[in-house]
Amino acid sequence: MSEKAQTEKRAQLEKATMALQELRNEQTTLIENRQKLESQLQENELVDAEFKLLSNTARVYKMIGPVLVPQDKLEATANVEKRLEYIRDEVKRIEVRLEQLAKEQQAKSTDAYKLQMELQGVSQA
Repeated sequence: MSEKAQTEKRAQLEKATMALQELRNEQTTLIENRQKLESQLQENELVDAEFKLLSNTARVYKMIGPVLVPQDKLEATANVEKRLEYIRDEVKRIEVRLEQLAKEQQAKSTDAYKLQMELQGVSQA
């Protein structure tokens, strides 16, 4: 293999390695976001469970800034259910993206490995 071809292979390997690192960084960010969402999901599930224990005539208050404002129980329950639905949808979206990233990482790793083996084969010859 010529010097020029070897230099091109090294550039391709560096590019593949950088792409793989970007995928890993995105994966890390998504995992952190998923953990935050799962925490919020647990909190909202607790609130939903507490609402189910309350009678229909119970008073519910919503904190707006430093003030507690009365809120209709049905409205509060609906808000929590919408929030739960949104959080679950976001977690699903992140899970799908994480699966895609895993496939992309596998492909990039394979490509980088092949390039590295080609370069090592040239170096040893």
